[in-house]
Amino acid sequence: MAVVRVVSYNIHKGRSALGNRECLSDLRLRLYGLRADLLFLQEVQGRNERRFSLDAQHESLGAALHMNTAYGCNAVRSSTDHGNALLSRFPIVSQENQDISENPLEQRGLLHVRVRIDDRFVHCLVVHLGLFTGGRSRQVGALVTRIKRLVPDGEPLLIAGDFNDWNNRLAPLFVRQLGLFEVFALAPHGLAPHPHRLRNSVRQLGNSLRHSPQPVALAGMASELGYNGAARLTPPPRTFPAVFPWLRLDRIYQRGFAVRNAKVLQGAPWAQLSDHAPLLAELELP
Repeated sequence: MAVVRVVSYNIHKGRSALGNRECLSDLRLRLYGLRADLLFLQEVQGRNERRFSLDAQHESLGAALHMNTAYGCNAVRSSTDHGNALLSRFPIVSQENQDISENPLEQRGLLHVRVRIDDRFVHCLVVHLGLFTGGRSRQVGALVTRIKRLVPDGEPLLIAGDFNDWNNRLAPLFVRQLGLFEVFALAPHGLAPHPHRLRNSVRQLGNSLRHSPQPVALAGMASELGYNGAARLTPPPRTFPAVFPWLRLDRIYQRGFAVRNAKVLQGAPWAQLSDHAPLLAELELP
């Protein structure tokens, strides 16, 4: 059994949302304090020829945090580029970045990284979906197709990032087609559960999918199971803007894990580092 700390964070290219100041050094310090095992990062600059301090941000963060890195370049400009990155304390076995851009103004990609945790392969997909509903639906279709083609049913799966899905329209599709659940809908309320109940939750989720003909979401609320097997209607967390989170843009979806806890990191210092608040989840891999 392995306990994995997962963080998803849109880092806004290493600049603060307030005043647009450089904050990459502060960001390194704060991420170090989270002791994450897997970091799903969006809006990461892989190249900045105008400001060396903002160049190769995935490499800079990876070196400071002693983590392996994978970068998917999506948006290319004359002197900069940015995209998604995965930082991992575990060995990276393979990586591929799939272009899912819908138009020249929104260059997007799916970064698919396979890591090895003990003797298990875990698939990690870092996503940053588009702003327009139609394009976002097609991008999710590409994501579903990729997973069905390349991720075996028995292998654990994590999808995290900025979904730009403020109406929570994507949750039903993920539940029905992929057996994925958003971590906040599964996180225990109140006291931490006994470990065997966490492990039982994974089996109960599988049973719910097999016996429920249509696990749907209702009006932006994800109808999912808690750690004790009880269904509960839970909205995804508010993460944007970080100074006063109101929109529900960021997600961590998982399959094959038990969720120990999940939280949004709000207030100081996070509100000064990016326009998004980061998500932190502690997951158990049986």
